[in-house]
Amino acid sequence: MAIGADVFEVDLADGDLVVAKRHHRPGQAEAEVGGLQWLAEAAVPAPGVRAWDGTWVVMDQVEPGPATPDVAAGLGRDLARLHAAGADAFGQGPTVDAWIGQAPMRNVPGSDWPRWFAEHRVLPYLRQAVDAGTITDPGPVEAVCERIDELAGPPEPPARLHGDLWNGNVLWAADGRAWLIDPAAHGGHRETDLAMLALFGCPHLDTVTAAYDEHSPLAHGWRARVPLHQLFPLLVHTVLFGAGYARQTVSAARAALAA
Repeated sequence: MAIGADVFEVDLADGDLVVAKRHHRPGQAEAEVGGLQWLAEAAVPAPGVRAWDGTWVVMDQVEPGPATPDVAAGLGRDLARLHAAGADAFGQGPTVDAWIGQAPMRNVPGSDWPRWFAEHRVLPYLRQAVDAGTITDPGPVEAVCERIDELAGPPEPPARLHGDLWNGNVLWAADGRAWLIDPAAHGGHRETDLAMLALFGCPHLDTVTAAYDEHSPLAHGWRARVPLHQLFPLLVHTVLFGAGYARQTVSAARAALAA
């Protein structure tokens, strides 16, 4: 049974149910498998991989359930545990050639988060958007990159990120947990995952962040830095989907500069 584009529920001969996902670009299946395993190493709910090749990934099926405040609080604690598992460097991940949605993403290690974020998560996608004519006023985003050392907040060690943590990649499950799927896994700043979760809406988001903050307190001023961290996913969406996200990207850059 198809449950999405290139995603199918499959009944096995023994009565078990799995999910099979088809990839179309070289390296996507490997990156997804590596990302799911990287999340699982941190003991957070992520589907187990049954089998994979260059095209297909077969993984455990997760039975859907309600998005309740208790599940949201558990998600906050799980994200804190995931981030605390850490990474060897910013940009270090299970694969060098990775993907965020259908956009290629390079995991290039760096030791200084502000410079790394500007160089490897903001500017590559800004250049693509400008070259395509989608963003015609790159000035605010460029200004953020120029001032990023003062905008970034207190230094933090590399966190183990999901990397593409919008609500569609959170499965609210019947077992009372929130499972994480479709990672763009890499070492980064923990506020980036939380900012992405806020970008497109998430049930009980205040409960998620409160539980996270109780388990692993966030640095002072983190709310004001949300637009800074949202620049990465907004630029990716601009490259993939066009001008509507370009306007939102420029607005986020201006908000980051005004924080």
